[in-house]
Amino acid sequence: MSVGANTIWTSAEAEKATGGKCQGDWTAASLSIDTRTLQKGALFIALEGEHGDGHDYVARALEKGAVAAMVSRVPEGVSDPSRLLMVDDTVKALGDLAQAARYRSGAKVIAVTGSVGKTGTKEMLALAFGALGQTHASRASYNNHWGVPYSLAGMHAGTDTGIFEIGMNHIGEITPLSKMVRPDIAIITTVAPVHMEHFSSLEEIADAKAEIFDGMGHGGVAILNRDNEFFPRLKAKAQTHGIKVLSFGEAMEADARLMDCLEAANGSRVKAEILAEEISFFIPVPGRHIVGNALAVLLAVKVAGGDLGKAAKALESFDGVSGRGKREYLDIGDPDNPLILIDESYNASPVAMKAAFKVLALIDPGRGGRRIAVLGDMYELGKQAAQYHADLALPLKAADVHLVYTCGSLMKNLYDHLPQDRRGAHRDDSADLAQIVPEVLSPGDVVMVKGSRGGGDKPRMQVIVEALRELPRKTKYKKI
Repeated sequence: MSVGANTIWTSAEAEKATGGKCQGDWTAASLSIDTRTLQKGALFIALEGEHGDGHDYVARALEKGAVAAMVSRVPEGVSDPSRLLMVDDTVKALGDLAQAARYRSGAKVIAVTGSVGKTGTKEMLALAFGALGQTHASRASYNNHWGVPYSLAGMHAGTDTGIFEIGMNHIGEITPLSKMVRPDIAIITTVAPVHMEHFSSLEEIADAKAEIFDGMGHGGVAILNRDNEFFPRLKAKAQTHGIKVLSFGEAMEADARLMDCLEAANGSRVKAEILAEEISFFIPVPGRHIVGNALAVLLAVKVAGGDLGKAAKALESFDGVSGRGKREYLDIGDPDNPLILIDESYNASPVAMKAAFKVLALIDPGRGGRRIAVLGDMYELGKQAAQYHADLALPLKAADVHLVYTCGSLMKNLYDHLPQDRRGAHRDDSADLAQIVPEVLSPGDVVMVKGSRGGGDKPRMQVIVEALRELPRKTKYKKI
């Protein structure tokens, strides 16, 4: 068996790491848990969970080019045992692979958590460090009890920098993931009222985020938001672990300090001081919250001994994250005056809603156009959920949003607090709203779609985004 430069696991290594049994001799260049995105040469892992059993897809994975599958039983339709790595429990075995990947690696490892901004910060870290060496980062928003080990297990042994997003919605969820990742550098973007249904206070959320320090040793570095009210609390938590604390923000005391920021619809021109080194750069995604997280990224580069100029230049190619503010231009009858769609459908919280409205305010509609917000319920906000929704009326007004469409029982609280002339329509379900909104749009409109993620594979507001993406095709059909 020849081992190529792209190999992340050989059959012998995977067998040793998991304690499993494998009759075959293979090399895997990637991991997969989903046949829809599987790449040829992958090791397919048959996870069992609430949304399905991966064993049902093993035969298809092997047909599509997987070199082998990690399973806890022989799946239907698979007759070649040499292509199976047999383990007692695939979820546990995935964790074993992850642990082995971490122990064999000499990479500088960075972990990111926070109430909002985790995925965008992770993507900017990947760009910045990708300009400096071989970099591995979590896929998508794989930040939970299976997503983190899946991302870690896929890290090549020769990686220079590993970047991992870690999430939670209950106390105690981050600690085991941090101990698995063992970060050298940890970034906490911010602490805000998210997942309040599972916490008695914001202080509890801050303490849950501070669990990211549990996997760090002495000499680790915590990068914290100096402008957040919980900075002192998080700093104290980090210091009890012997971790050095650095900060980012607009405060004069910040180690990565924002000196000047020119915000525009196409992004922000930034001047900052990163550990006494001045730097200017451009982020092509609008929003002051994006700028703040970019400061955290560049501070991590500086801490790791990287070239700040190269890293900042790499951030110029950041184009946002799908479902989190990506902008699309749709021709719905006037190619010179397109509809602008801002897809914020992946998730939502009060702080994220307000940040999104500020971005919407920066974008001028086209000829005859309007600013329109299409909003769905924000989940897990606890007893104050109704008030959090009603309180969005004021920031919508400040952003000069002309029409607001809402769906869900919680968003009805916002709808009832809107002025009559700003009310578009309210429906209980996003699918119903998807039938209404496309019919009222005109060339030049700017439409933002945002709401919390529901159950299943897709965000519940995604159905509205997909309906809007269909408009150019329907418009063309009408012309014919």
